[in-house]
Amino acid sequence: MHIDSPNPPQPDERQEQAINQPYDRSDLYLYTLRKMAESNLETNLTNLTRLLNRRAFFYKSAEVMRENPDKKFAILVMDIANFKMLNEFCSHQAGDDILVYIADIYRDYWKQSLTVVSHFRADIFAMLTPFESKEDLIEIAMDIHNRIDAFKLPYKVLASVGICIASSPDMATSNMFDYASIAKQSIKGKFYAKYAFFDDKMYQNMLVEKQIENDIVNALESGQLQAYIQPKADMSTREIVGGEALVRWIHPKEGIISPGRFIPVLEKNGLIIDVDFCIWTQVFAWIQERLAAGKKVVPVSINISRMHAHDTAFTQRLIQLAEEYNVPTSLVVLELTESSFLTNTDGMFASMLELKKHGFMLSMDDFGTGYSTMTMLKNHPVDEVKIDKGFIDDIENENVQIILEHMIHMLKALKKKIIVEGVELPSQQDFLLDHGCHYAQGFLYHKPMPVPAFEALLDGE
Repeated sequence: MHIDSPNPPQPDERQEQAINQPYDRSDLYLYTLRKMAESNLETNLTNLTRLLNRRAFFYKSAEVMRENPDKKFAILVMDIANFKMLNEFCSHQAGDDILVYIADIYRDYWKQSLTVVSHFRADIFAMLTPFESKEDLIEIAMDIHNRIDAFKLPYKVLASVGICIASSPDMATSNMFDYASIAKQSIKGKFYAKYAFFDDKMYQNMLVEKQIENDIVNALESGQLQAYIQPKADMSTREIVGGEALVRWIHPKEGIISPGRFIPVLEKNGLIIDVDFCIWTQVFAWIQERLAAGKKVVPVSINISRMHAHDTAFTQRLIQLAEEYNVPTSLVVLELTESSFLTNTDGMFASMLELKKHGFMLSMDDFGTGYSTMTMLKNHPVDEVKIDKGFIDDIENENVQIILEHMIHMLKALKKKIIVEGVELPSQQDFLLDHGCHYAQGFLYHKPMPVPAFEALLDGE
């Protein structure tokens, strides 16, 4: 059997279930697998690059490893940072051209004994290869990176390679691919980092993420996720003019879990959509309760995650919440970041226009930090702009002062309400007031707090 053949057998459903399970490496078993797949040779290859597809790669890699238990193997996974932007700036044809070019690089390695290569999808390529030392794998990663870097394009192409070393001949190749992908993600877009090995720290982080994924469903059902509100204040009078709803996980054993620990995990697996809806519901219910009691109410911002770019139902959910709780939409501000628009610009823009028609106020968070901030301001119907904390932290810098002064002037000319984030010092407050800014969030005024504490502030208690 020629294990480096470019046309490995294609597994059916029975094979795919068995690929990553330990088995008796008998000649009869391998012969049976080959016979079961001989009729599907052409379907093993991708159309554009003619490399192995995902299923064939997992099958063939597992077969190679199990036939050679005396050798060490690793899987290398590579993709390109901002590949979608390459297609936009240089055309889809240019994108296809570089994919074919990369496939030829991988084809060179395919000629080597016991090496298996694949074009998974888009700009993702994978390779199973034998090796003697980690230096061998580094050499492969650097060769791939350097050859891609040499491709002539007006757009800088930055490749990242993640590497996972097999712990045994029976290690699931799908797990190896996932681990190599995790390693790759740790360096993606970092100019100075060309490759990364999956290590114990990444493994422990992965276990933490899995634990969060397992626990979050129960947290949603048992009310562990609570809305905290950080007030927005008039800097001149200290009057509360609004608030921003933030999620806090009140774990029965660990206490308050920092959002920095679980939000990125939930954004990756999509559960952030359920968490957002949970907090939105609490906000609408709270506003309804205050209105029914004839108590003071101020507009409260709720965050719209970038994952909602793929959630076509979220606009209707917000409209239904307003109707269900009989809450004026003008009391709910929808807070979005630039990243919310990056993956589905047209879809998000249409959603924002629809919500705007229903009376919701729109706020642009982290203003000034993204490369397309001005384009967003020009094209999107925002009512409020939140100047990013990074400018305020460095307000003693004369250049920052000039930028802030002109930024404030521009936003006022555009008739946008301005909220400044992260105000912590009287000197920062004084500068902002001197330049016509009146509203802020920050520890100089109030930290995020439970809803009852926010109510006490509104009631003057």
